[in-house]
Amino acid sequence: MENQFYTIDKIAEILGMHHKTIRKFITEGKLAASKVGKQWRISGHDLSLFMEKNNVNINDKNITEESNIDFITNGEVKVTEKQKINVSTVVDINDVDKDEYFRISNTLIAVMNCKDPKMGKSTINMKYDEKENRLRVLLWGTVSFIEEMLKSISMLVEQRDL
Repeated sequence: MENQFYTIDKIAEILGMHHKTIRKFITEGKLAASKVGKQWRISGHDLSLFMEKNNVNINDKNITEESNIDFITNGEVKVTEKQKINVSTVVDINDVDKDEYFRISNTLIAVMNCKDPKMGKSTINMKYDEKENRLRVLLWGTVSFIEEMLKSISMLVEQRDL
């Protein structure tokens, strides 16, 4: 992985994230990248540093033969330490008008802003497609964060169906 360079799309595939999330990491300086022409390239070394710094876990045999990384830490492995798990999910909510989109998105942002600090650096992204009347919610974070957000989404969607 050290001497290779990857595109944003490949990094998104490797990490199981959306390509816009990877672009955001680059823009925020969390993931080092170099511009080659009009496209970003991420070195294997910079990817490794990013993964170590953010405790990102991958298991992709297409990267290198020795890339089965079960658990990345800052160099210390503690037997009593629990393995950190991050989950990403996409939720499509169909038949959503603009007012309902605002109600759902504002509520989810409020829930996100009130989250327990133990939930780590969880993120939420929402995209409303007015033509399709569809709200797409992208969640990334701890299992408990995803669980809480899915319960909130379920409750909000059930309210509209009453």
